[in-house]
Amino acid sequence: MKHSLKEWFVVTRYWSFPVSTMPVIATFAYLFSKGLVPGGVMPYVILVLCLLGVVLLHSAGNVISDWSDYRSGVDNENAFAVPNLVFHKFQPEEYLRFSMILFAAGIIVGIIITILSGPGLFIVGCVGVLLTLLYSYLKYHALGDLDIFIIFGVLTVLGTTYAITGAYVPEALILSVPIGLVTVSVLHANNTFDTESDRSAGIKTFAMLIGLEASSRLYRCYMLLPFACILVSVVAGWLHPLSLLCLLAAIPAWKNFHQASQYKHLGLEAMKGLDQASAKMQLVFSGLLSIGLFIAGLL
Repeated sequence: MKHSLKEWFVVTRYWSFPVSTMPVIATFAYLFSKGLVPGGVMPYVILVLCLLGVVLLHSAGNVISDWSDYRSGVDNENAFAVPNLVFHKFQPEEYLRFSMILFAAGIIVGIIITILSGPGLFIVGCVGVLLTLLYSYLKYHALGDLDIFIIFGVLTVLGTTYAITGAYVPEALILSVPIGLVTVSVLHANNTFDTESDRSAGIKTFAMLIGLEASSRLYRCYMLLPFACILVSVVAGWLHPLSLLCLLAAIPAWKNFHQASQYKHLGLEAMKGLDQASAKMQLVFSGLLSIGLFIAGLL
């Protein structure tokens, strides 16, 4: 069965890429604001490679997750997140093969970055690939949220600092909390909306574990806590005051918050589409944060 490049691109769930690329950009901006980016063109070459690597591995994780959801019965004709496999537009083996190609490409890029920056990146990369491969299993056992936070919050930040500077910069982990929480909100919104179909498939996500009403409340917390983290970090002197530029992202965050707050009246319909809305909010939040940090580095 032949497919166009556009169809393959859609398979990767490209709309979710901000949750993997923006932590890299924000971390680079943090290093720039602290004067920790080495001179020359090489740091920018490595930045591009880091962005390429995380997109490839993120895509691989998305594809194999969809394959796993179809195989386990989570996606079926009555309930599905991605219809390609359910309605046989793609075959399961095509998804599995595509994910392996993406994983291989991402690992090759990671090896190149490791050669350019140092062997310390190998540890972060191996843990990241392992957690990506284990995502579906962990998701089915209520640990998917934690897995995503570690991958896109902690590991991406630490890995980027090492790739750019040749050493870990633990202070940069201050970014992992607000950025990681926004990222987790994408998954949490999706899992909350899919609660009924997930229960029918016999899996247990974190949203199911705490209940629907608590899940809607937790999502609203995810829309508030990142801003609180930035405010505290600026007051404590951990981030430059220009980081507060990201507070403008409170506009889309409030829209998401308000929609989720309609749960008592609308039920699960209140959570519909909030996964993609959260990914867009990640783009705005981390993008503004990065701009503020870049400007701070130029002052």
